[in-house]
Amino acid sequence: MLSITPLLTKDSKMPIYMQLYLYIRKEIESGALATNQHLPSIRQLAQHLGVSKNTVEAAYGQLAAEGYVASRERGGYRVERLEEITPLLKPLEETAMPHTNAKPQKPDFDFRYGEIAFDRFPHAHWKACVVEALSMEPEQVLGYGDSLGHYGLREEIARYAYQSRGVVCHPDQILLSAGTQHAVSMLIQLLGLGSSGIAMEEPGYDGVKSVMRNSGCTILPIQVEADGIHVEQLHEAGAEAGVVYVTPSHQFPLGMVMPIQKRQKLLQWAVENERYIIEDDYDSEFRYNSAPIPALKALDTNDRVIYLGTLSKSFLPAARLSYIIMPASLLDGVHRKLELYSQAVSPIIQQAVWLFMKHGHFMRNVRRMRRVYQSRHRALTEAIREHFGERAETIGDRSGMHLLVNLKGCRSEDLIALAEQQGCKVYSPAKHWNNPSDCPPSYVMLGFGGLSEQQLWEGVRRLKEAWF
Repeated sequence: MLSITPLLTKDSKMPIYMQLYLYIRKEIESGALATNQHLPSIRQLAQHLGVSKNTVEAAYGQLAAEGYVASRERGGYRVERLEEITPLLKPLEETAMPHTNAKPQKPDFDFRYGEIAFDRFPHAHWKACVVEALSMEPEQVLGYGDSLGHYGLREEIARYAYQSRGVVCHPDQILLSAGTQHAVSMLIQLLGLGSSGIAMEEPGYDGVKSVMRNSGCTILPIQVEADGIHVEQLHEAGAEAGVVYVTPSHQFPLGMVMPIQKRQKLLQWAVENERYIIEDDYDSEFRYNSAPIPALKALDTNDRVIYLGTLSKSFLPAARLSYIIMPASLLDGVHRKLELYSQAVSPIIQQAVWLFMKHGHFMRNVRRMRRVYQSRHRALTEAIREHFGERAETIGDRSGMHLLVNLKGCRSEDLIALAEQQGCKVYSPAKHWNNPSDCPPSYVMLGFGGLSEQQLWEGVRRLKEAWF
């Protein structure tokens, strides 16, 4: 007897294969389909549900890609064992206090950029690594730690940077930091950029701009073209630009990818002007329509690129762990200055992340998250296409964990207010322009990392009700 009998709505905007995939996934997660239980064959289930074999095959393929089921040779598909997910602690109920405002109501669907798929995070493995770290010798985890960071972890990061981004470096070139903003702040101090002009893409990441402004730097906005930063305009900035900050693998927030020809021009600018390039490679792990491309640092034969990487998207934001790969030519001066600094990342966290990487959990998690975000990216783009049609244009949707939507003829402030009435929270990207009024008024930013495929479909459906 077939145990898979979902109610499939053929006139729904959600594709049939997605409805079937979500139903089976829910059955596995609830335990209704037990570990090692065989799924019906593709032919049997297609006949039972009255759908095509391609539909069933697509649903099974997505389940297999995310690790819910596995295909056995001549044995069909069987349910895989799921890791037990540690439940999040619920906050204590707060006693109502006089003269205080009520907590804002949480939206049903929050399209916030930067959220990750906490429901897919391997809590059990991470907890085991934290416990193992705490069992180490006290001097290894309870002190201040190496000013550069845990050496073994820097070895693992050097290996990962080479395998994933083509960057060749020595662990001594790596400096650990507590997030990208802290990394930029450290660079400004270590390189003496506090009174310098820093060229930066326009638009560009507001979080980094804030650090630069608060450190006394002068930001020199350089316009972006369809393929990234305008190199000729950078040349025109001349000696004012001490360094340039770029996001070549996925420009933030517009999402374009800098091609090899422009990368070479940018590297040539650095050599000719004896300047450095700060490359922020913040979410390069997640590309959906093409193979991974090498980092700008991987093309740097003249030691002119300072590389910023982060584990916030591929691992956990709460770990507060980013890293800088310094040019070898700057190491002596940087190391001398760092002797006066304490390492900002907790030695306990560093030890646990080292164990997590050493035991192979990190790479497995990256592969898992790549599949998860690809599925969520597909769900969001398909839902936008189905519900909005030609009324919306998606921008920067080839990689990363967010995209921009251009709702032609609309104003973002109106769209945000209307979305809120339908229980949805969307965002304006205007703060990433030096002059927010330069941002096209019809742009909204949608992050998708923290929402499931079903939530993305329902969220976009509600946005359609709100906007059209």
